[in-house]
Amino acid sequence: MGSLDGKLAIVTGANSGMGMATVEALADEGAKVVMLCRSEKRGKDALAKLLEKNERQLELMLCDLGDFDSIRSFAAKVKEKYKKIDILVNNAGFIALDRQVTKEGLEMQFGINHIGHFLLTTELAELMGEGSRIVNVASGAHKVGKIHFDDINLTKGFNVVKAYSQSKLANVLFTRELAGRLRDKGITVNCCHPGAVATNMGVNRETGFGKTITRMLRPFFQTPAQGARTAIFLATDESVKDISGEYFYKCKPAKSSKRSKDPELAKKLYALSEKLTGRNAE
Repeated sequence: MGSLDGKLAIVTGANSGMGMATVEALADEGAKVVMLCRSEKRGKDALAKLLEKNERQLELMLCDLGDFDSIRSFAAKVKEKYKKIDILVNNAGFIALDRQVTKEGLEMQFGINHIGHFLLTTELAELMGEGSRIVNVASGAHKVGKIHFDDINLTKGFNVVKAYSQSKLANVLFTRELAGRLRDKGITVNCCHPGAVATNMGVNRETGFGKTITRMLRPFFQTPAQGARTAIFLATDESVKDISGEYFYKCKPAKSSKRSKDPELAKKLYALSEKLTGRNAE
């Protein structure tokens, strides 16, 4: 009997790296896990691999976090099928050296890493209640991040560090603001820095650019399973069931940047996120 028997978990970016390691850990504790993946092929490959060794309760569902219609349609399917979500792990991450945009024209790192997850989480939160947990995978990169309200899509002077750190600061600010909004419902919201993990996130699938760098540095990196440990801890451990709005590293509360603790900044970002997704119109 696992500690998560009868519980439903959803993990984004579930087909590789830390997402796959998170799915594995939650399923092995008895949870039914919905694997949210963008690519059907990669999702099916991951599903087959995860079902090879153990009988796990897994379901693959497709969703593109860079497309609002896709997110809303995913949320509607989940609401039709399930009554309660116990765990939501927002793990999917996007990073690119060049400036790209989502379907709605948002700079893609901000658009997927923050706005896509913002829309997904606020859509699914109505299925969550007492004891449900939301875990956002952030990054230590948030410490150099700023929210560029005057140019949120970074049309002027784009660079990868500016874009990625903005999206990761947004993860931490969103965690703090959402924790306050959901406290009365008994839902906890925390975020974590996974540490330096060797995953495919920075690898361009068409050109393979980035693979050599990853391979050279791999001895210094953690494995995806090690990187996923803190997210799994936040999703399952009894010791954190009443903790909310915190930033964790290596399964312990950690220091986050001064900017990430600014409640006014968190409110301003939340309002912008509602405006961009049309969530406040409902």
